[in-house]
Amino acid sequence: MSESKRPGVTEIRVPFRDVDMNGKMFLASYISYAESVIASFWSARPDVDDEPLYSASKISCMLHRPLHHDEPAIFTAAIDKIGVRSIGFLVSIDTGEERAAEVEIIWQAHNGEDQSPASLPEETRDWLYGFLD
Repeated sequence: MSESKRPGVTEIRVPFRDVDMNGKMFLASYISYAESVIASFWSARPDVDDEPLYSASKISCMLHRPLHHDEPAIFTAAIDKIGVRSIGFLVSIDTGEERAAEVEIIWQAHNGEDQSPASLPEETRDWLYGFLD
């Protein structure tokens, strides 16, 4: 994967390992790349004292048309929703001028000690609003 200058944008060429015997990309591969793009995006966040832990509570993939072996694709992470205790990411997957798929991933914030629900830190919320679609 190659990273672009904006956090949360990655370009790939679909590798052979990610396609089925018909040459179409596995659904799980869309999700795996989306998670990697979100991790790249998330690494640019501001440092926060006592930051909560985050875990995925929902993952869905809407396939518009399958990607094929060696086809170029751009994965772009955006913020779709900001809740009191959750963040909704939407990763668009484009090839050329065409939307191939969208992956929605929702993270829930948890207290690191007892795993109870936690509110998003204000600094994190402010940063996320800059990327809200």
